[in-house]
Amino acid sequence: MKRYVMHQVPALSRRDFLAGGLTLGAAGAVAGVNRCVHAAPDAAEPERQAGQRKLRVAAINSIFRLRSHSYHILGRLVFGLQKDGLHHQPSIQEVRMFNDQTPADDLSQWFTKQGPVTLHPSAAGALGEGGKLDVDAVALIVEHGDYPLNEFGQVLYPRYEYFQEVMKVFEKSGKSVPVFVDKHLSYDHQQAAEMVATSKKLGFPLMAGSSLPVTWRVPQIEPPLETEFEEAVATFGFDRGAPEIYFIHALEVLQCMLERRKGGETGVKSVECLQGDAVWKAADAGRFSWELVEEAVGRCQSANVGPIRRNVTKPMAILVEYRDGTRGAVLNLIEATSEFAFAAKIRGRKQPLSCGFYLPAPPGARFFDPLTWHIEQFFLTGQPPYPIERTLLTSTMLDLAMHSLKDGSRPNASEALNIHYTPPASSGFFRGPIADRE
Repeated sequence: MKRYVMHQVPALSRRDFLAGGLTLGAAGAVAGVNRCVHAAPDAAEPERQAGQRKLRVAAINSIFRLRSHSYHILGRLVFGLQKDGLHHQPSIQEVRMFNDQTPADDLSQWFTKQGPVTLHPSAAGALGEGGKLDVDAVALIVEHGDYPLNEFGQVLYPRYEYFQEVMKVFEKSGKSVPVFVDKHLSYDHQQAAEMVATSKKLGFPLMAGSSLPVTWRVPQIEPPLETEFEEAVATFGFDRGAPEIYFIHALEVLQCMLERRKGGETGVKSVECLQGDAVWKAADAGRFSWELVEEAVGRCQSANVGPIRRNVTKPMAILVEYRDGTRGAVLNLIEATSEFAFAAKIRGRKQPLSCGFYLPAPPGARFFDPLTWHIEQFFLTGQPPYPIERTLLTSTMLDLAMHSLKDGSRPNASEALNIHYTPPASSGFFRGPIADRE
């Protein structure tokens, strides 16, 4: 099985290329390992015309410190990012930022001296003086910081509350601009649904989600639309903080692949969160495929030696039953791996389809490059790279799964999971070189 290297994404193995035809094809495989070669056409950067208008961006952050999401995303909007092994400088004229918290290690004062960045004492002020909207886009990056947990183990990030602050400015100004919300929309699925409904009511484009769907994949798998998936799993391993923090990433991995199944996304019937021996019992009962778990973990460079069940002491899983009968599962296997991976059974295909979702390590955390590039393109065009309903669905699955765990792992079925949408023709994940040096 192919493994990762530091500065380029390995090409497809012959087995992956020939089995099932579910990849980019030979041209994509070759481009993925040649330095400074342009990515696939769907990820290609639009030509920049002389005099192109630059963006004024308002950033509403929970916190701005080293390695926080705001640090990584805004840093790339100001300093640039890597795309196709080359430097890409976003079309940013000014960034106005507001931070909800200012800890001792805050870097806001440093950041304002590095470029076109202004720090404001209020969220409304970041959107425009006197409460009047005069920016071109809003980034709501409410991740990290000192916030309490509720009884379901969810971090009470005030994403919804600051979204409402933004809406007040929109309504007062009588106009609106594109809004990006980092990670899931809200820990509360009803708040998340209201945020989506508000965007449609006021008529502004809304984008949200994780970096996982758009980061590099090893191998570079793009299942075609209408793929006849029968079952899929996403595996990962993290033990820092509340379980939901990384489960949302795993659900995004699962969803960005399974949404491409035959018929598109027709909604979820129920979710169920298990932990401890209940995870192994569910595997033994055939509620999810152990073969797929081993296939996914096998895609990880960090995969531990020895049997997974012997290594993992505190497994957790979310089981997903889709309305069309497709089964999904995401598993936190801390001692087995530290990476995200995917594996699936497809009707008529003997071998499982699988890949790793490559996350270059901090401090650079290059997986923010593809996410930030998509954010910039969204701000420029007003066209999100994928429907907001995907993030609404993963937000809802996560919330109801955390409630299931609190309720003794009882399956949680709700009409709130009945979310339909058509997946994008392209997943938009990055291909090709990761860095500009070897």
